[in-house]
Amino acid sequence: MGCVFQSTQEKRVTKVDWMFSSGEHSKDDYVLYYYANFSVPMGRFRNRVHLVGDISRNDGSLLLQNVEEADQGTYTCEIRLEMESRVFKKTVVLHLLPEEPKELMVNVGDSIQMGCVVQSTEEKRMTKVDWMFSSGKHAKEEIVLHYYPKPNVPVGYTQNWGSFQNRVKLVGNTARNDGSIMLQGVKESDGGSYTCTIHLGNLTFRKTIVLKVNWKEPQTPVTPVVRRPEILGGDQLVIIVGIVCATILLLPVLILIVKRTHRNKSSVTPTALVKSLENTKKAHPEKHVYSSIATHEVIKEEESSEKSEATYMTMHPVWPSQRSAPSNSLETKSAGGIPKTKQAF
Repeated sequence: MGCVFQSTQEKRVTKVDWMFSSGEHSKDDYVLYYYANFSVPMGRFRNRVHLVGDISRNDGSLLLQNVEEADQGTYTCEIRLEMESRVFKKTVVLHLLPEEPKELMVNVGDSIQMGCVVQSTEEKRMTKVDWMFSSGKHAKEEIVLHYYPKPNVPVGYTQNWGSFQNRVKLVGNTARNDGSIMLQGVKESDGGSYTCTIHLGNLTFRKTIVLKVNWKEPQTPVTPVVRRPEILGGDQLVIIVGIVCATILLLPVLILIVKRTHRNKSSVTPTALVKSLENTKKAHPEKHVYSSIATHEVIKEEESSEKSEATYMTMHPVWPSQRSAPSNSLETKSAGGIPKTKQAF
């Protein structure tokens, strides 16, 4: 956290105080104070803060390491010059960002981005970025990438060096002190510790990332398996033959049943019509039924008497109920042999 006092007068700094406040109504805590060429960290910030500014140039900048969640708040810097009653003050508000993972997992053949960003309130640009790799505790470090602020290209790392040639690219925004890299075509031997070092003038920041590489089995195209037709066993063949034979034997019976059913359906219609007509006749009988009178006996009598007399035949209307007694409707003969008619009604 930067704290620089610009003055045209050549007066040296006599005292620097850094104070911390976590809120509006909270009490201020001492972070560090500098006096008579001695800097003394205070309270819970002990062993975590250092005065890194150049006091001879009125620079009282502070470095806070191993930042904790409770460190978020307001930091106030006060600088006093010799023979000067005025006090120069600067306030810095510290916000915490989500913690970046220190351990990354990647599969063989994939690409992985490893971040390395320095957050600073002082407008200092990084002058150098170094990435180093170590496969173990006692292994020798290997250069991954060197970057210098020249036209945004890695310098000092040629294609002929190391196992990372043509596989590492600087992807961070160097204008914002971002030295992140992208590792492409990860190999199994790339597993290990990667250390990023960012230089901001005379300040140096380091970050270590542990990369674990998982072996990924190559995916082979799956070809569809063509199943061969299965050969039927003896029992299955017997069952199939039995089903076929039963079907053949039952087929004529089924045909006969269908034909009989069709005939029964066709005979139903005429029978129904006859019954309908009979019911109609019973409901509406004819008004007159005519019957003829037998003339056989009359003819015989005429022959015996050899008389040429005319014969008359009269039709009598008879009700259907009177058919059972035909004798009542027959004529009676007169004494002269001429049949006389009797009116039925």
